[in-house]
Parts: sequence; structure tokens; C-alpha cells
Amino acid sequence: MSNNEQLRLPIDEDDLDSIEKKLAMEIDREFTDELTQEENIIEALLYTKGNSVSLEEIKTALDCGERPAKKAIERLMKKYEERKGGIIIQMVANHYQMATNPECFDALIRVAKHPKKPVLTDIIMETLAIIAYKQPVTKAEIERVRGVSSDHAVNKLVEYGLAYEVGRLNAPGRPALFATTEEFLRRFGISSLDNLPNLNPEMEEEIKKEVNDEVVDIMGAAQPEEEESDVDQEALTQEDENNGSEVKDETTEKEENKENYGEDD
Repeated sequence: MSNNEQLRLPIDEDDLDSIEKKLAMEIDREFTDELTQEENIIEALLYTKGNSVSLEEIKTALDCGERPAKKAIERLMKKYEERKGGIIIQMVANHYQMATNPECFDALIRVAKHPKKPVLTDIIMETLAIIAYKQPVTKAEIERVRGVSSDHAVNKLVEYGLAYEVGRLNAPGRPALFATTEEFLRRFGISSLDNLPNLNPEMEEEIKKEVNDEVVDIMGAAQPEEEESDVDQEALTQEDENNGSEVKDETTEKEENKENYGEDD
């Protein structure tokens, strides 16, 4: 008997079909990892809502308590992560949302050749940074930090959905208070405000320098007029001093004449 004949094992056709089915099931389980009913409901909820979903909404959909709801969404997030597909589930400000896998961005940009995104100028970015770190904050406080009017920048941030009016300050005039939105967190890839980078002294000085440079640019045209005004004021002051000195000398001379020659009443 040859070596090949010794190694050959008789396999029934039905057994072969059974083995193939088992292998197919194992492969399917490995790559798809079937979702539970709870996970299916959460997946449908996230897809239908489109925007972020709170844990409270997940609890309501599953009709369960907070702990099982949180475990279910965490299992679903892990399965999406392990699947490494084009869609992921991310947490934004204690809310959950479906999002595009960053690894697919280049391909999507090729299709969307002209993605429309709000233009964030340096002035708008400075204003947004102040709101992010000092929120809730009034326009007056923003302008105190920047040293210039910030109406346009704040209005643009509200228009872009990066900031919103969160309430009113309990003070005379009831000024509006502004804070950042969930879109701000999504736009800059931050899961929560707690994850904002700490402002070190160098960053603070850089912000102050940028604001000062901006003030100089805005006020630069007015400086020559101010200098000229200062010169004029100095000339007027000097002239007043000279006139006063002349009057004083004249008065002194009259008094001396009285003493020397006398005057009739």
C-alpha cells in the first residue's frame, strides 16, 4: 500500500456537506458576529435618528434600565469597531451616533469634489476658542478678552452651528450666554469638553499676541491722527503756559511801579 493510499480516508458525501456548512457558519460568525435583538434595536434607532442618541432614548427603546442599555450599546460599538467597516459608532458628549470611518474619507472626498464647509477665519477661531474654554460666556466677556467687537464672529459661529445661545445672564440687561454645540465636538474630533487640551502659558501668550496684532491692524490707521492730536495738544499747552507767564510778568511790573512811584486812588 502506497503512502497516499494509507493517508486517504473515506468521507461520506453527507458528512462533507455538513462539514462545509459548519465551516461556513464559523466564518460567518467570525466576520459578522450576529447582533442580539437589543443591538438590532439600537442599530435601527441610530440609523433612523441620524443625529446623536442619548442613553435615555436607548433605555426607552429597549424598555430596560440604564445599566443593560449601556452594556448593549457598548457591545454594539465594539462589534462595529472589530468589523472595521465604513460605518462606526462614536460617543459625542455622552450621546451615541453613527459616523463615517475616517479611513474612508479620501474616497468620499473624491466623490464629493467640493465639500461645503464653513470657512473658519483666524478671528472666528479665536472667538470659538474663547467660547470653548470660558463657556457659558457673554459677548461682552468675549470682547473684553479680544479687545475688539466680536458680534460678527459670534453670529457666524451660531450660523455654522458651532455655538448657540445657552441662556441669559442674571444681570442688568440680561445679556445672552453662549456655549459650544455637539457639532463643535464632532468637527474637532473631541468626545467631550473635558478632553479639551489644557492651555499652557505659551498658548495663552500666543492668543494674547494674536489678539494684540489684530488690534494693531485695526487701529493702525488711526494712530497718526492720534499722534498729531497729541502734538497739537502739547503746542496748545505750551502756548497757554507762555501766555500765563507773560500776564504774570506784566502784573509783577505794575506792582513794582506802585511801590516805587505810588499811585493816587
